[in-house]
Amino acid sequence: MTRPRHNLWAVAVLLMLAAGCARSPSPWGLHDISGLMPPLVFTLHDGSGHIRHAYDFRGEVVLLYFGYTHCPDICPTTLASLVSATRRLGAAADRTRILFVSVDPARDSPAVLQRYQQAFGPRVTALSGTPAQLRELTRRYRVSYGLGKPDADGRYEVSHSSAVFIFDRDGAARLLATGTDGAGKIATDLKRLLDG
Repeated sequence: MTRPRHNLWAVAVLLMLAAGCARSPSPWGLHDISGLMPPLVFTLHDGSGHIRHAYDFRGEVVLLYFGYTHCPDICPTTLASLVSATRRLGAAADRTRILFVSVDPARDSPAVLQRYQQAFGPRVTALSGTPAQLRELTRRYRVSYGLGKPDADGRYEVSHSSAVFIFDRDGAARLLATGTDGAGKIATDLKRLLDG
């Protein structure tokens, strides 16, 4: 079973957000992280082996999630929920993109990423990169992950954050979804971002 890790920074941000909500209720159902996180920037490869940059997705609301394809439970459940949220948008779903970034590049080759994203439909793009590229991106958004010790057959688990970062069409960080946020709540906020 995958064990998600939440670093102390993320907890501190959520506590700050909760405290802020007590003074002035947020208009968002999800956690508002506007101004708290940097804009979307990365260079990674996709399932076709092509180099992709964050600016390739400008004009779309981007949902960024970190995981790995061998994840038995949390990753597929989260991606299914995100896909469900975008489907609730109807035709507006075409202006959204779910980016699944694998933090397990040793096993998640471009071919593996391609097969994995196809299981979730056309709104999902699976990405990965070199260990250095992944360290840079995860540090940028203060996401933690770690590779477990391989067993006798070489299998290992990967612990990772379960947060979903949502960026507006200009690449600005706007919202943070957690495992307790359902597809309906996510869809409502996505619609507001798309209409804004």
